[in-house]
Amino acid sequence: MSEVKWYPSSEEFCKNAHISSREQYDEMYKRSLEDPEGFWGEMAETFLDWFEKPTKMMEYDFVTANIKFFQGGKLNVTYNCLDRHLKTWKKNRAAIIWQGEPEDDVAIYTYQQLHYEVCRFANVLKNNGIKKGDRVCIYLGMIPQLAISMLACARIGAVHSIVFGGFSADSIKDRILDSECKLVVTADCSLRAGKVVPLKANVDAAVADCECVEKVIVFKRGDGNVNMTDRDMWWHDEIAKVNAVCEPEVMDAEDPLFILYTSGSTGKPKGVLHTTAGYNLYTTMSFKYIFDIHEEDTWWCTADIGWVTGHSYIVYGPLALGATSLMFEGVPNYPAPDRFWQIVEKFKVTQFYTAPTALRAMIKDGDKWPLGRDLSSLKLLGTVGEPINPEVWLWYYKNIGKEKCPIVDTWWQTETGG
Repeated sequence: MSEVKWYPSSEEFCKNAHISSREQYDEMYKRSLEDPEGFWGEMAETFLDWFEKPTKMMEYDFVTANIKFFQGGKLNVTYNCLDRHLKTWKKNRAAIIWQGEPEDDVAIYTYQQLHYEVCRFANVLKNNGIKKGDRVCIYLGMIPQLAISMLACARIGAVHSIVFGGFSADSIKDRILDSECKLVVTADCSLRAGKVVPLKANVDAAVADCECVEKVIVFKRGDGNVNMTDRDMWWHDEIAKVNAVCEPEVMDAEDPLFILYTSGSTGKPKGVLHTTAGYNLYTTMSFKYIFDIHEEDTWWCTADIGWVTGHSYIVYGPLALGATSLMFEGVPNYPAPDRFWQIVEKFKVTQFYTAPTALRAMIKDGDKWPLGRDLSSLKLLGTVGEPINPEVWLWYYKNIGKEKCPIVDTWWQTETGG
């Protein structure tokens, strides 16, 4: 026998929400079914800036798997994530707040600063022979250079393939070979739970059998004590050679944006290719409506950018909407079990998005850890990655949300893009 309990959102939350009622949502959904051309045309006009507007909104044949959106449209994802915000007050707004694993490692990039760094690294890629359509493998920990690298690829039309920083040399090699990457971006190491992860050594082992890789760019996160060959270059040396002028490549709506490999839970990992306009619109629109993002908010998705949730809801969705996205290098329980809650308190996070697995681990640590922190800034909670059981949901609702934050339980796939 099942039991149904209803925990309605507060009247104040509903009053200020972008979608304030079930009726409003049902009306939007109904229109998307009855007039898909009109609905998606309006959304594309509302959420994206175009160099050339699309002439045909959609064409699809599920039998032949021929699906196209926004034909004739020209745009660039980084223009939508960065350039257009420089024309507004948001140019001085925090785009990315980065908290390193060490407490004192903090960096804040405004939209103007992030644009500067992305354009510089885009020029580094071009100086090293990368052009539109080339594939670039990115194997980094959760540091700002990960977001900068992926945006730099999108800036010039290169296709990024990000490999989760916890994967082995064999996993890196398989993905490099499958997508025929010409260049790898990595670091000497990453920091995780007080340990040093040897990223460069893993890349060295991986590319030994990858003839397609011509160059490796290495960011110095640690002491820099790694083996460097003629193929390898330091990030800081390459950055010193370029300026920050890099116009965005004009991309077709259906041009590739990135390849991301599935986790392999049902067999060999599959490379999923996401294209430019549809993904750009989907992440921007879903981020705004599902998580009810407003201009004053500070958003934190605790996922790793190596997974699709991180692609979509740490980088592309938040930046396209002009939001502030928090990025964390470490883990939930190091150096203490309240690390997540300490960060929420420190940066006054308003929307918090994490996995039930992390919540279950925190429940085991005891209620004293979240109860010892000021979580009053929170106004919405989210879960991702797996189903959440009732006991964990209630703990999250009561101990973290203080019975005032709605919980958005989300379900995604690498294939859907978020």
